[in-house]
Amino acid sequence: MSDSKNIDWLARAEGLQEMIADAVDETEAQGKVTSEVMDALHDAELFRMALPRSIGGGEAEPIVLMQTIEAIAKVDASTAWCVGQGTGCTWGSAYVAHEVCKDIFGPRDAVLAWGPPAKATAVPVEGGYKVTGEWRFGSGSRNATWLGGHSRVCDVEGNHLQDEDGKPRMRTMLFPKSSAETIDVWQVMGLKGTGSDNYKVTDLFIPEEYTTWRDSPSDRVEPGPLYNIPLLTSYGIMFSGLTLGIARTMLEDFKKLAETKVGGGMSTVLRENAVIQSQVSQNEAKLRSSRAFLVEMIEEYWAAQCSGEPPSFDVRARLRLAITWSMNQAQEVANFVFQACGTNAIFETNPFERRFRDIHTVLAQGQSHLSNYEPVGEVLMGLLPSGHRV
Repeated sequence: MSDSKNIDWLARAEGLQEMIADAVDETEAQGKVTSEVMDALHDAELFRMALPRSIGGGEAEPIVLMQTIEAIAKVDASTAWCVGQGTGCTWGSAYVAHEVCKDIFGPRDAVLAWGPPAKATAVPVEGGYKVTGEWRFGSGSRNATWLGGHSRVCDVEGNHLQDEDGKPRMRTMLFPKSSAETIDVWQVMGLKGTGSDNYKVTDLFIPEEYTTWRDSPSDRVEPGPLYNIPLLTSYGIMFSGLTLGIARTMLEDFKKLAETKVGGGMSTVLRENAVIQSQVSQNEAKLRSSRAFLVEMIEEYWAAQCSGEPPSFDVRARLRLAITWSMNQAQEVANFVFQACGTNAIFETNPFERRFRDIHTVLAQGQSHLSNYEPVGEVLMGLLPSGHRV
């Protein structure tokens, strides 16, 4: 990799937009990003944006990660989701030894995929763990080379062991994809090209050095401020950009459609209709204002991380607010476009219906959940967040 500090990741993503757009139908049909697009993504090293510079990665700033995922999502949400999810998984590279990191992420086509914690157990044995479990939502797993399995550590009798804080002890098991059985369950309404299958293992031995836990200080080996950012927050930063990218393209495509489409019972094209003009302006404001708030908070949060002091509850809460708000505002924009398009939105030959399906599937993810407003509100009202993370 050339000097990673000077790489224009956004430009690399924008340079692939036409190719990714041309492959959208095949990506949906295959249920995974096509091999041609994956080759191009690897040539551009986009799965290496957040890897540490110490092993040849980009260690890109969070605003760059957000904007890069946004750019990909403007043409295909599934590809953007896979790049964003894979980038989030590379956070684990800062929490394992360099030798392990190079083994997993060294090859040109390296992709690590994992899903959320599930009913999986890891039993300590000499030199490591024996793990048994099944995980869901392995986004990008059909193109992955390695998988991760978040697991509860248990004794041989199945009793959950505790960490020093008295909480269930958790470890992420890292293993080659070839060690697992994948289960095709990804028959869904949107993000069809992410191939977010289930995967499982039985009594698989994992060496201790190939295990970690997200945000664990004792596991951390990289000092950079990027890895001060909790993993779930990094996902929120990228996935909020993703929803903004989908909504922006939907709104721009609607403006083009409105130049020629005549609505039911109307004698003029949509763009000359006063109601449509008013609604377009309001949705433009939703998109631009929520994105501006998001950018502001990512930059403020990053400045706090780089200062050497942990971000305050106030900064963390406002970033969480910006993430959740922007995702929900983007969905509102998409809903307006879908309704305003009329019958044009329901045909598979037009991209409106795919993007509508995709953004609603994205919004099923926890980063956009309305419950996120509760801990934010507590902080804004001068309280400590009770039992919630911000």
